[in-house]
Amino acid sequence: MSNGKFIAYYRVSTQKQGQSGLGLDAQKQAVMNFLNGGQWELVQEFTEIETGKGADALDKRPQLKAAIDAAKRQKATLIIAKLDRLARNVHFVSGLMETKVKFVACDMPEANELTIHIMAAFAEHEAKRISQRTKDALAVAKARGIVLGAAGAKNLKPNIEQRQQAASEFASKLKGIIEGMTARGLTQRAMCEELNILGVKTTKGGEWSLVQLQRVMVRI
Repeated sequence: MSNGKFIAYYRVSTQKQGQSGLGLDAQKQAVMNFLNGGQWELVQEFTEIETGKGADALDKRPQLKAAIDAAKRQKATLIIAKLDRLARNVHFVSGLMETKVKFVACDMPEANELTIHIMAAFAEHEAKRISQRTKDALAVAKARGIVLGAAGAKNLKPNIEQRQQAASEFASKLKGIIEGMTARGLTQRAMCEELNILGVKTTKGGEWSLVQLQRVMVRI
């Protein structure tokens, strides 16, 4: 049961999504479902239409900065619909922790600061790995005498996008199972053990480890 004051933060990625409300209603409904039945007060709501501009995470998300400031000022809990709305940049998560603002994600309410920090680190690590794989592929192509430049990079982009899409689709298929285990209060190690017992394979057909599970959870 939820108690106290809450500041809600919602985010959509483009101006078009912001105008159409795509995804926004679902986020608001998730927050309402989470708070349902408790003695709570939704003090303010902040909606971000993220442009992608700006080098710093908070430069890209002025509404998130405003929501954090409001939560700190009013001693309220920052509430978000999905954990990935925040946990994408390890430096940003560290900064959030330093503000001492309490926050909760509706899809993973049991997540603590360590969990979120680990997920942020893995998300950032995966982004760096993708970047490095692209550079390595370009180096190999150049060594073989293949013409690079815009044309070469363009040929590599579909392969990266296909791998990303495949990983996201795989995570989507497991969403219900993982959410169910989360609702039962299983630890991540227990989740790995149960997935292996059930015979559910990883995307590469192997057994589950904490690292593989956390990579999937970042995408859910």
